[in-house]
Amino acid sequence: MDTKLLIDDFLAGAPHAVVGASTDRSKYGNKVLRSYLQRGRPVHCVHPREKAIEGVACVPRVADLPKGVHGVSVITPPPVTEQVVRDAAAAGIRRLWMQPGAESAKALELARELGLEVIAGGPCLLVVLGYRE
Repeated sequence: MDTKLLIDDFLAGAPHAVVGASTDRSKYGNKVLRSYLQRGRPVHCVHPREKAIEGVACVPRVADLPKGVHGVSVITPPPVTEQVVRDAAAAGIRRLWMQPGAESAKALELARELGLEVIAGGPCLLVVLGYRE
């Protein structure tokens, strides 16, 4: 599928989840979360230790997300991304947006094998949603 169509499909639904959300406002995991919030989009956070980030409650694992998450923004190191792919598929989440630096050939291959729609190697969500500091 064409990247623009994948992005349109990813953004057409809600809620989304941010895996790799950070309390550090200079990190992309925090900026992606704030980008959703700036647009008034429903979003969940996945963080193994934090209880809330930017006022959004966190769950420790993808498996702990509520049912019905439309897509996941992934801002993790590539080896972690590979596990996120497995966890998302197991949770029934079909759409992933691997932010630049999160992707790996192995994660992309695994996602395709599992039948997931993946945006990777393309534009960052921050650019598409028009993030502002």
